[in-house]
Amino acid sequence: MSGLIQFPVPLPIADDGDELTFCSTCAFSASCLAHGYDKSVLADLHVLVEHVGPYAEGEYIFREGDPFTAIAAVRAGTVKTFVVDRNGHEQVRGFHLPGELIGLSAISNARYPCNAVALDTAMLCRFSFPQLALLATRMPELQQTLFRLLSQDIGKAALLAGDFSADERMAAFLISLSRRYAARGFSASRIHLTMGRTDIANYLRLAAETVSRVLRRFQDDGLVVVERRELHILDLPRLLALARTVLRE
Repeated sequence: MSGLIQFPVPLPIADDGDELTFCSTCAFSASCLAHGYDKSVLADLHVLVEHVGPYAEGEYIFREGDPFTAIAAVRAGTVKTFVVDRNGHEQVRGFHLPGELIGLSAISNARYPCNAVALDTAMLCRFSFPQLALLATRMPELQQTLFRLLSQDIGKAALLAGDFSADERMAAFLISLSRRYAARGFSASRIHLTMGRTDIANYLRLAAETVSRVLRRFQDDGLVVVERRELHILDLPRLLALARTVLRE
């Protein structure tokens, strides 16, 4: 079959930067550098930027109810956030890729409202939130970046709230992954699915069998090629046409 994936897709990872420069995917680098703040200046201002990890697959980064002191940016791997309902069922809130932040939803109550677990080997940059918030009062661009990231976090949570078909939900999910990877300089068409079918189904509010059936249909229709967890998008325009209702474009 044409388009088959012949080799594993390299896992995305941010470069480490150095003592002066930020990681390539850092969510705050543009704001800080625009004001002449490199890592050494941030250290002088007691803004703690700490590399943490690696976290092994299945290892918790924080748990629901833990005190909130920091937000973290994913440097490598994928982090899943989720809650457990009163019946003991897991409800997936989201999947966080390199360059994306976890912990934003904890700001209001000063406790994490969900769990965060590594889906594969994950590494993070952790920011002391009290010091970051103080710095934001001196840097309007940094404050705007925080507001933008909060807005994006809320938008992701509301993405699948409507009455959409399984095909529309899956297409929107794949388009979202494609765009998020591309925005950070990674491949927009060759995606390693670090999350399993069950997690994808949970997030999309579908049955796991439905997810597998939709992916097979997409493959039969020439939209994608899927081999285990390696996915190659073949027809981005048609996939986007399916996703537009969900994405509100």
